[in-house]
Amino acid sequence: MSLKDKLATLPGEPGCYLMKNKAGTIIYVGKAKKLKSRVNSYFVGAHDHKTTKLVSQIDDFDYFVTATEKESLLLEINLIKKYRPRFNIMFMDDKSYPYIKITNEPYPIVKVVRETTKDKKAKYFGPYPDATIAYRVMDLINGMYPMRKCHILPKKVCLYYHLHQCLGPCEFEVDPAVYVTMREEITRLLKGDTKELRDKMTRLMNESTAQLNYEKSMEYRDYLRSLDYISDPQMVMSETVKDRDVFAYFEDSGYVAIQGLFIRGGKLLDRSLTVQPIYDDPDDAFIAYILQYYQSNPLPQEILLPQGEAISALTEVLSTHVLQPQRGMKKNQVELAKKNAENNLKQRFQVLSRQSAHQEEANRLLAIALHEKNISRVELFDNSHIQGQHAVAGMVVFDDGIPNRKEYRLFKVHSKNDDLANMKEVLYRRYLRLLKENGVLPDLILVDGGQLQVSAAIEIRDLLDLDVRIAGLVKDDNHRTADLMNEEFQLLPVPKESPLFFLLTRMQDEVHRFALGYHQKLRSKAQTKSILDEVEGIGPTRKKELMKHFKTFKAIKEADVAQLEEVLPKEVALRVHELFHTPQDKEETF
Repeated sequence: MSLKDKLATLPGEPGCYLMKNKAGTIIYVGKAKKLKSRVNSYFVGAHDHKTTKLVSQIDDFDYFVTATEKESLLLEINLIKKYRPRFNIMFMDDKSYPYIKITNEPYPIVKVVRETTKDKKAKYFGPYPDATIAYRVMDLINGMYPMRKCHILPKKVCLYYHLHQCLGPCEFEVDPAVYVTMREEITRLLKGDTKELRDKMTRLMNESTAQLNYEKSMEYRDYLRSLDYISDPQMVMSETVKDRDVFAYFEDSGYVAIQGLFIRGGKLLDRSLTVQPIYDDPDDAFIAYILQYYQSNPLPQEILLPQGEAISALTEVLSTHVLQPQRGMKKNQVELAKKNAENNLKQRFQVLSRQSAHQEEANRLLAIALHEKNISRVELFDNSHIQGQHAVAGMVVFDDGIPNRKEYRLFKVHSKNDDLANMKEVLYRRYLRLLKENGVLPDLILVDGGQLQVSAAIEIRDLLDLDVRIAGLVKDDNHRTADLMNEEFQLLPVPKESPLFFLLTRMQDEVHRFALGYHQKLRSKAQTKSILDEVEGIGPTRKKELMKHFKTFKAIKEADVAQLEEVLPKEVALRVHELFHTPQDKEETF
């Protein structure tokens, strides 16, 4: 069925749609109140250049019909989590923030965690977008409160008891009221009520100083400084004690900044900021982002969002109060979040837009030069060896002008100093594997070289029947990037001031660095290998002792058994002497 026919038969019900590229990879997931009108909107009318970029890569789509908008919202988040589409905004790379957890047990444990859904009875304090702060507060608690540390109580006290960081309930009887008191004090501390503990620390610090126990006094001083983060008056946001998260966003020129403010006990505990390119409706992306966040973080007592957002489905999904304040302090907090999002986006935008424009313009010029509609993924290859020794090849991947380092690959090759044979071997191995594993092919294969290298790449492409463009990077007499060569072996000059020249130079430098680094690693490893490694009883320590005693490898070879016995046991000295005094002896590197 053609794309046009599928669009015509879409239902007018709510659901989710999955956009695919020509390789069948899901590149975008969205939700819709009416699938027919929403999906068709991608293929009619004008869009900004980022959405146009998404649409240009859509080759097919699938969809799921749901009974309600709430179901479509939940399904969208699950599909994003499963497929991680490149054009969807992902929350924090799917990583969760750290929290401080207090278990609800007779002998409670306090610890830093990231998973907040397993233990519903425990109390969680956070989130802490800066993990260093979470562990600093944890150090303060460990120093001041001897809470239980072991998950399973042993039969005897452990080191924590002797360090005065545990009361040893495993071996000794401890009044449960002591733990109740400590748990209440820690709870107040983590909610920002630090006056009682601060007074206590100040008193103990002064007492330690009076007793000339300066080491203990400095310890209490450090605890007081750690309290500064929790009790900083700059963090005060409200006189209420409700736990509250505030989210707002600012969108401009194809980018969106989403700002989160986390308020605990009436104080701003911390902030989060995400700045990403956006390819679809910013309201939808904002709501999806919030739902992703609460997939891995506990809900506060209330969530504040800007007016104008369609939050009906969100309020059905999240079992907490979702508010859009119109006046007062709560509205001011939402406006503060939005102002921070706007300021951060504007501050970063100049750099981001310059880099993005450079990359997008470079990709556009590359596609134009090679007469292609669009070039997104480029895979670039280079060989490295010295007179055929330790021959290797490297492959780097650029997606939309950005290095995708997790896709980089290294190869050991077998044709020594035959660069063309090595190139054919690597290309054959790479793309035969992709075909077998049904992997994603690039839009362009770039080889480091001219006509011979391009010919070799074309030969392998045709052999494997790949639908991929081939090009070469030609260097000048100074071994610098000069021209682009197409499949017809035509040189396509690239002006040095153009974004394409900088992109090609960066690609060539990156693949050369990557391959050369692997070659140097193998060569260094080989140079540390010695003929002495073949002798039973000789290891790294004895090799060092031999070199220290005889100074040179030649002196070791010329030494008699008695001289070798000054360093080695007799039987090992005999084996070393025999090794160097046979007709088959050859010079080796120590």
